[in-house]
Amino acid sequence: MPVLRASDHTLKIPGSGEEFTGEFTFVQAADCQFGMEWVSRMGFHKHDEGYDEATWEKEKEWSRSFVGMVNKIDPAFAIMCGDILDAWPEKWPETRDRQKADFYEIYDQLKVPLLCVCGNHDVGNSPTPQTVDRYRSDFGDDWYSFVCRGLFGIVINSQYYADSSRVGDLAREHEEWLEKQLARAKDYTHSVVFQHIPWFLNDPNEDKLKTKLMEKFMDAGISKVFCGHYHRNAGGWFKDQVELIVTSAVGQQSGSDKNGFRVVKVAENEISHEYVTLDDV
Repeated sequence: MPVLRASDHTLKIPGSGEEFTGEFTFVQAADCQFGMEWVSRMGFHKHDEGYDEATWEKEKEWSRSFVGMVNKIDPAFAIMCGDILDAWPEKWPETRDRQKADFYEIYDQLKVPLLCVCGNHDVGNSPTPQTVDRYRSDFGDDWYSFVCRGLFGIVINSQYYADSSRVGDLAREHEEWLEKQLARAKDYTHSVVFQHIPWFLNDPNEDKLKTKLMEKFMDAGISKVFCGHYHRNAGGWFKDQVELIVTSAVGQQSGSDKNGFRVVKVAENEISHEYVTLDDV
């Protein structure tokens, strides 16, 4: 099934209604990041010079395992929470094109819809209108909402909170849109957020600005915030009401966790989740 692309900041999942009709499962993953394993071996300075020699055979292998496992699970959808590719879009556009071609060749083998979330490697640590436009051309809108069987999903571009110095107008538009989505959140059985960079790793009070954002999510009735970026599993609870889940990578690891993804079960009264490793195939 082709990767789904949002347009007009909305995404439609085929065959999925807005009402909760019974328990279902979705898969949340992050950081398939074609090219990072090579950089980890060769040195992170390669992001600045010599990256045109990069290879990503390991990422292709891990992604094929992921696709095979997800097809066996048969969830309602899968979502990749950022850093889809590793090559910086401004610095290495030709290499990024080759990574993108391999990504689509593998992920088009999924039998369920795949949704994409924008990460820092997808638009750059300091995004520009040009890198955002390129992302949208390659993967669809960088922020959007969707509904699946009573689950309201809000997909945000966390890079606007990391550095919006060159995309001020986009960041303001994003914020205005987010306010409107949060106003809708209590209309659904469950409402959750998907993003790349987490607001915190273990301590919800790590950053005052981000604490305010979690307050806003809590007040809107958001129950879960699913993230990636860290290449390890982490997370915690904000005021015992909103759970932030940091999911380790399908691709290269930065800690002791194994490559994997999260299986999320949605019931009428709760959402539960379990990290599954690619070794469990």
